[in-house]
Amino acid sequence: MAQSSSEADFLSVNKIFTNHMVLQRDQPIHIWGKGLPGATVRVELTARRDVSVNLAASLSDAAASRQVSAVARVKGDSTWSVYLPAQAASTLLHDVKIISGKKNILISNVLLGDIWICIGQSNMEWPMQREMYYREAMATANQPLLRFYNPTYAGKNVFNQYFSDSVLQMMQPEKFFAPTSWQVSDSNSFRAMSAVAYYYGKSIVTNTQVPIGLINLSIAGAPLETFIGVDALKSDERFAAKAIEPWLTNPAIPVWVKERGNQNLRAGTNHPFKPGHVYEAGLKPLFPLAIKGMINYQGESNAQELERVWEYGALTQLMVQNFRGRFQQPMLPYFFVQLSSIDSVKYKGQYWHLFRDEQRKIMERVSYSGMAVCTDYGLKDNVHPTNKKIVGERLARWALNKEYGLSIVPSGPLPLRAEYANGQLQITFNHAIDGLATADGKPLRGFSLDGIHEVSARIQKGRLQIGKAVSSGSEIVVIDCEKQPEYIYYDWKPYTDGNLVNREQLPTSTFKIKVHLKKQQ
Repeated sequence: MAQSSSEADFLSVNKIFTNHMVLQRDQPIHIWGKGLPGATVRVELTARRDVSVNLAASLSDAAASRQVSAVARVKGDSTWSVYLPAQAASTLLHDVKIISGKKNILISNVLLGDIWICIGQSNMEWPMQREMYYREAMATANQPLLRFYNPTYAGKNVFNQYFSDSVLQMMQPEKFFAPTSWQVSDSNSFRAMSAVAYYYGKSIVTNTQVPIGLINLSIAGAPLETFIGVDALKSDERFAAKAIEPWLTNPAIPVWVKERGNQNLRAGTNHPFKPGHVYEAGLKPLFPLAIKGMINYQGESNAQELERVWEYGALTQLMVQNFRGRFQQPMLPYFFVQLSSIDSVKYKGQYWHLFRDEQRKIMERVSYSGMAVCTDYGLKDNVHPTNKKIVGERLARWALNKEYGLSIVPSGPLPLRAEYANGQLQITFNHAIDGLATADGKPLRGFSLDGIHEVSARIQKGRLQIGKAVSSGSEIVVIDCEKQPEYIYYDWKPYTDGNLVNREQLPTSTFKIKVHLKKQQ
């Protein structure tokens, strides 16, 4: 029987490929979709040499190939897949044309740059239109090198009530994120975009002129478990219990997460907070895509019980290993935001200082990672500080330093070592080579020998050793004490007022580290 013209011309491309997108530079470009089994599919990437979104086009633009292409045959399961050769970053506009028989698909206004996937909970989801500097930011929102893929999701903002039948239908992984398309950053499109992600991307674009694409998969209230594959949880004996059903009564899941889940569900069906759900719905479909890295602002939902606090570092490590394995990028960068500070009077934040310290240790557990410290911008009685500009820009410092090669200090002081000798405790720091200071010009505060009572501390010249290198002009923190304490603490309370910064005015992380007896030289 003869095929109909509609059957003969059947062709589609994965929904991530739309006008205005960014394709990952310096890696083979994977494009995939569906078609008629046995048909030939040709994919062409063409640079429009007459159109650039940057008047001062880079050298890579000048050398850009006019066209690259690849051909594939549609498999028996109707899928097709091609890899185009890796391309350098380019501010020239490109077209992607997909041709099969009489059918063709045109994807236009495409740039070559870096794609960052953004995950987290409400502080990452927090949109620009609710951000402290939103009105000021509108003046510079037109950023042609900055692109967003910002889908909404089922069940958003549904609290204290059951999901409707229509919402429950949308909880299927393939329907959970609503269809959307890539957008160019402007004063309209950036309104609903994650403010942290926007400022992160804008900072990279401003400093490097590399096109940036941001894929936002953040979910308000989401625990870390929803971003991790169930198979990964099951494969780790420490966390296999988290995959046990029914998840709504599972003691290995954070209590608050189950409370919210039980408000929305009559039975243990899919939910944005269910272990592995966002992984299945949002991350797994992207694994064939080449990306640059991941950023994350999450933790509030995992910080309310001690057992969840102590496991968070290892759980994060598992998540990153999961991502790196599935994206087949063992050095995939992972940059994240440390929880800010909050009082425990109106919010269950009594463990936040412990949690922040566990987050600090993630940098020791996870290679190619970095943490933005924002305790100095926390609010006493609100879990959502509205100044996301400082958060996104501090997060971008890690990327600019580690991934884009800029000579920029990525972080505030991070403790290296605490040593005691002759009635004096000395603390050395990383990211303090240009010196230490106090943020407000007042005497140093925030240090404790027991985690409760504050002690006097001062900044003075010292010797800082990193590996075999010794700097005699470095500055250290010194505390006078009669006997050697077991630990030294900094900002060891939920709402912090420590004021130690480096010369870039970047704050020091909350920490608790062991004190060693100094070796006599």
